[in-house]
Amino acid sequence: MPFKLGVPELIIILLIILVIFGAAKLPQIGGALGKSIREFRKEASNKDEKTEEPKVEASKNSSKPEATTITKKDS
Repeated sequence: MPFKLGVPELIIILLIILVIFGAAKLPQIGGALGKSIREFRKEASNKDEKTEEPKVEASKNSSKPEATTITKKDS
């Protein structure tokens, strides 16, 4: 971790946030931050699943050859 934050530094940061936003807004900010982190993790895991699906489907399709019809053209 590039930043060495100890307990005193964290307390100062929290006090500054308290002064800027006020005590009434802190629960709303915390809830919004938690919700955005949950949604980010959910979408990141869905993106991984979506990129792996075509690989699985391709292996399923390769085991079953598709039926093709050949038409002869009269010349």
